[in-house]
Amino acid sequence: MRPIPSAEEENPTAQQRKWAIIRLIVSQGQVIGGIWSIVLLVHSGITRLSLAFICATGLLSLASLVLFRFPAAKTKQSCAKKVVAEFLGTFALVFAGTGAIIINDVSGGAISHVGVALTFGLVVLAMIYAFGDISGAHLNPAVTLGFFVAHRFDAKLLLPYVLSQLLGAVTASVLLHLLFPAHSTLGATAPAGAALQSFVLELVLTFFLMLVILNVSTGAKEKGLTAGIAVGAVIGLEALFAGPICGASMNPARSLAPAAVSLHFDGLWIYLAAPLLGACLAVLACRCVQDQGCCCAAPKPSHSGGPP
Repeated sequence: MRPIPSAEEENPTAQQRKWAIIRLIVSQGQVIGGIWSIVLLVHSGITRLSLAFICATGLLSLASLVLFRFPAAKTKQSCAKKVVAEFLGTFALVFAGTGAIIINDVSGGAISHVGVALTFGLVVLAMIYAFGDISGAHLNPAVTLGFFVAHRFDAKLLLPYVLSQLLGAVTASVLLHLLFPAHSTLGATAPAGAALQSFVLELVLTFFLMLVILNVSTGAKEKGLTAGIAVGAVIGLEALFAGPICGASMNPARSLAPAAVSLHFDGLWIYLAAPLLGACLAVLACRCVQDQGCCCAAPKPSHSGGPP
């Protein structure tokens, strides 16, 4: 018996119309970003704001280039929702987390270090509840890479996810710069001691964060009550005890965005390399403690003619 086609299958023109609107909005964003970049460069020269507009426009262009390569309208629509969810989730993470650092500085310590750590943990918990069922709420290029290395994530979505996370983080930092133009670092992470000390700390922190994520997630999605509480608690805990030394970033997008907008690149390599390496090492550890087949490529189907 032939299944009854859905409304979307019966009306593919509606899907094409929706995708055309998305394409139009993205293209207009690129044009507006390019124009503002040129205007700011002409009138102000190379400043934090002009560089931020250039970075945001470039990331948006790359994201649209990758996103529009998906052939099927249904695949495009699904991918677009996931990418938008990652953009919004990472925007919220950077806006709330680094915003707490900025407000703590300008208010003379009203939030405190404990409050900043709790802000990072709680905003991640909230975003997992909000977007876990849509995109998996990665909010972090290191987490996306970890899921990919664990063979839980489609390679075609790797670049769109990372670009949307970077774009969301940069957008949040640009907004915070407009709100607090006098703040010099915008909550950027920097090592308080030796670079190697912070590198090892960031590696270990991301290692345990990714290990927890792999064990509480469903496939490549952080969703459900357990995932939200566990991941948010780990981030808050690690920020509490390691934040004063290394910043407890565990997230390349969270560190890159305020550094790029504030033009403070001291030690940035630590927060780009260590989380990525820590996430990959966590995949190896997960394979050691979980059942056979965890975080491994699915076995190829047998063609021997035997039973399935």
